Amino acid sequence: MNFFRSIIKPASKEDKNLYYELKELLNFKPIKLSHYKKAFTHRSLKLVDRKGIPINYERLEFLGDAMLGSVMASYLYKKVPKGDEGYLTQMRSKVVSREHLNTLGKDLDLIRFVKSNMAEEHISNNLYGNIFEALIGAIYLDRGYNYCHQFIYEQVILPYVDIERLEGKISSYKGYVIEWCQKNKKKYKFESFEDSGNQNKKYFSVTLSVDDKIMGKGRATSKKKAQEIAAKRVYFAMQTQMEES
Repeated sequence: MNFFRSIIKPASKEDKNLYYELKELLNFKPIKLSHYKKAFTHRSLKLVDRKGIPINYERLEFLGDAMLGSVMASYLYKKVPKGDEGYLTQMRSKVVSREHLNTLGKDLDLIRFVKSNMAEEHISNNLYGNIFEALIGAIYLDRGYNYCHQFIYEQVILPYVDIERLEGKISSYKGYVIEWCQKNKKKYKFESFEDSGNQNKKYFSVTLSVDDKIMGKGRATSKKKAQEIAAKRVYFAMQTQMEES
């Protein structure tokens, strides 16, 4: 039986191209392409179904996040039998951090599939990670848990999960710097202000002082991101001192 006659009706050229690209990416045959199309649909298109329910990746992102967390929790539980709850939670958070998910989405070049009304320069860096999670959600709905597990194992665990390397990875520079300052009785202070300049997009600039001396600065589209950038710069400026104490 012809695959496209039985699964995709009608079999448009676009659907055929998507099918073969997904088959190569996933290492298995996708069945219901509508799940993947939704995973790659940005809300800027403002699409809705017959019931008025939005058609975009956001609900699939929620599902994919849960599936990724579940598979990683199971893997770490078996891989590190001596790890306590706190250790396992920390290790999982490093793997599924927003920064790491964005990298995974970029490595797989998922942006090539995305349908959007947004100009490329306005696309958020987080979209890469969001689409990666949405893709996992689509896989789960299309082929079930085993195929979802297979994809995560091949695309996340095998190439990226190195327990020894992850143990030394800092998941939050802000949290690390604050903890170090508190432990060593250092005063720290974040100061932020809007800094849009000549750009239409709103930016925030942040300074981080340690013992009343500005040690790092950050600028980003959110205060939280700017604080993390500033803290990361403080960490590298004071790395030797921090690691020795």
